[in-house]
Amino acid sequence: MLTKVLNDQELVRNYLDGNEKAFETLLHRHKRKVWSHIYLMVRDRDLTEDLFQEAFIKVVHTLKSGKYNEEGKFLPWVMRIAHNLVIDHFRRGKKMPMVRGNEDYDVFATIAQPGRNVEQRMVNLQIDEDVRALIDHLPEEQREVVVMRTYLGMSFKEIAEQTDVSINTALGRMRYALINMRKLIKKHDLMLDRA
Repeated sequence: MLTKVLNDQELVRNYLDGNEKAFETLLHRHKRKVWSHIYLMVRDRDLTEDLFQEAFIKVVHTLKSGKYNEEGKFLPWVMRIAHNLVIDHFRRGKKMPMVRGNEDYDVFATIAQPGRNVEQRMVNLQIDEDVRALIDHLPEEQREVVVMRTYLGMSFKEIAEQTDVSINTALGRMRYALINMRKLIKKHDLMLDRA
């Protein structure tokens, strides 16, 4: 027996009519794309998870309050909510007071790397910054594949499914990203050897 695959609008309507499974389907359908979008901007797994959950809580509240405008597409609407939450987070961050250690909490203990001296840590941090800068200079499609593969640990099959392309296209984007990153490394004479 074949079951009809419902589009986002039908799922939203079903959810508003009391079908909680419809929202689970929407969440499952779009989770990776929204999560990846947030991660590309904040580059922190825990923060991404927090902002992702906040975004979907906001989605639920908006849907339940009847303020959702059905003219737009569901996914772009959710992505806009997530994007705005990231922007709000960074705005708040600029106003946050400095964290100071006390006898119960040592700020520097959170960044300690056993067996590494200060110089080695500084070199490694600089390399991480250089690599992130290289990734930021890639075209969007290549950057997305590099982040999904390197930072999120996704397989090329998962990347292909997430970005709605073939596996060969995902592999090609990764290949061109690496070629472009090598060109940038050579052009700027960067040394990316870890200490």
